[in-house]
Amino acid sequence: MNFQPLGKRVLVKRVEETKTTASGIIIPDNAKEKPLTGKVVAVSKELSELKEGDTILFAKYGGTEVKLDADEYLVLNIDDVLGIVK
Repeated sequence: MNFQPLGKRVLVKRVEETKTTASGIIIPDNAKEKPLTGKVVAVSKELSELKEGDTILFAKYGGTEVKLDADEYLVLNIDDVLGIVK
């Protein structure tokens, strides 16, 4: 996959969340919300605050979902990025 975001955008791969609760109850896929964290896969040349490999928290309804090489990604505007998870 070769994708370079333009403008002030990043390409993100969602991080899958745990499928069981703390008490051991399994949550079915259709009952879960999509995760709001992800790994930065590519960064536009205009951004210096993020780098590839960063784990970020982003807005619930932000970004555009895209499919590249059979994998699903999210293209986010920098305004939809809430912060870096350390």
